[in-house]
Amino acid sequence: MAVIFWIISIIVPPTVSGIMIPGLSINAGTVVGVIALLFTGIFLIRALSDALILSDIVTNIILKQMGIKEERSSRRAARDAIYIIAIILVATALYPLLRTLGDIGNTLTTIATYVALGIILVLIYDIGRILYRMIEQRAESVADRLAKMAEKK
Repeated sequence: MAVIFWIISIIVPPTVSGIMIPGLSINAGTVVGVIALLFTGIFLIRALSDALILSDIVTNIILKQMGIKEERSSRRAARDAIYIIAIILVATALYPLLRTLGDIGNTLTTIATYVALGIILVLIYDIGRILYRMIEQRAESVADRLAKMAEKK
């Protein structure tokens, strides 16, 4: 559904761009585009909440296979990855709206890009830190098993 509304937000606004809303100096194409993007956002948020549930299930399966007991950190890493995707989608949806504002829109687009990039870098750092801890725990457990096997022989 989100893809359908996104396609609508691309196709329909140019077809109604010549129509002005009475009493306002707003183009009907802009209004239709904003409404379609809002519906896209609503469906994306819903899809992301479903993806969080699925990521928790997949994370649990992978953790059981790897023998790692700490679940909370890996779930947070999966959520961070989904947040990165959401930030990219929101920033991409905002760019056409911000560009319609003229010169200030270009400035706002640049600011939105840097803010999104900063947040994404923080989330990537968090994911890296979590993955490092998980690998470190796994390496320690393997080292402990090898030490026990060496003691038995």
